[in-house]
Amino acid sequence: MSIIEKAAGKIGAGASRPASDGGNRDSGRDASLIENALHKQRSSSFVATPVEPIFNDPDTLAMEGGSQVQSINLARLHRMGVVSPDAEKSQIAEEFRIIKRPLIANAFGQGAARVKNGNLIMVTSSLPGEGKSFCAINLAISMAMEMDRTVLLIDADVAKPRIPEYLGIHADKGLLDVLQDKDLKLSDVLIRTDIAKLSVLPAGRTYKRATELLASAAMTRLIEDIGNRYPDRIILFDSPPLLATSESSVLATHMGQIVMVVEAEKTSQEAVREALSHIQSCEVVGMLLNKTTPTPGADYYYGYYGSYGK
Repeated sequence: MSIIEKAAGKIGAGASRPASDGGNRDSGRDASLIENALHKQRSSSFVATPVEPIFNDPDTLAMEGGSQVQSINLARLHRMGVVSPDAEKSQIAEEFRIIKRPLIANAFGQGAARVKNGNLIMVTSSLPGEGKSFCAINLAISMAMEMDRTVLLIDADVAKPRIPEYLGIHADKGLLDVLQDKDLKLSDVLIRTDIAKLSVLPAGRTYKRATELLASAAMTRLIEDIGNRYPDRIILFDSPPLLATSESSVLATHMGQIVMVVEAEKTSQEAVREALSHIQSCEVVGMLLNKTTPTPGADYYYGYYGSYGK
């Protein structure tokens, strides 16, 4: 049995669409947490072991208008342990390949019923520091490596935006500015990256009534527009922690899928249950267990498959 299958057995029991990977601590507490806390929701379970730390094709860009182009600091991402499109096969890349697969299947009806608004995916957590932004960036880059998908990564953590810092790009205006200024176009604030098929929408300038903006009709129109304009597009929202602000609960009402990052052996069941109560409007919620300890032998497994075909 591979380490992926072992991890699935530990954390994915009872999940309707398990997709898991990486090594996991021997943690019955975490498995119970996921089984019990998600009993009302269609769910997937993921396991990841990262170290702590859209569309960009010519036709799409022409339709979107003259958005900015910036280079992502790939060397910095590599040092942080993030998936890199120019790197050789790695454990982190394989983990997020497995994690993204059911999300893409739900979004586009590949081998299963298509989930309504399934291409709108929110990445969140119960508490700060669980690694949600790290996971959102890894998912975005991994999904952008698909042959027939384009990705828009939206920094919706408007109180503490981290995406530009992680990617090493400069951001000024963004999401909140577009919602406030009717004359400001999405293409004016959109950042095209030098990672093919990946673009970024920054959070924008701070606004004291951010929750109200995210709950406004303007936000609804914006999400409908970016979600429906291109049939191949995946939109990932890096949202605030659910128990830290009210903005994630508002965003959840628009989502087709939610990936909830849970820090292994640290985040309590009580915190996860409370957080889940804020996102009951979304039918499909997947749990991503983050910062787990690799199973002995994992390096050999990935080393073998990493060398396959060389």
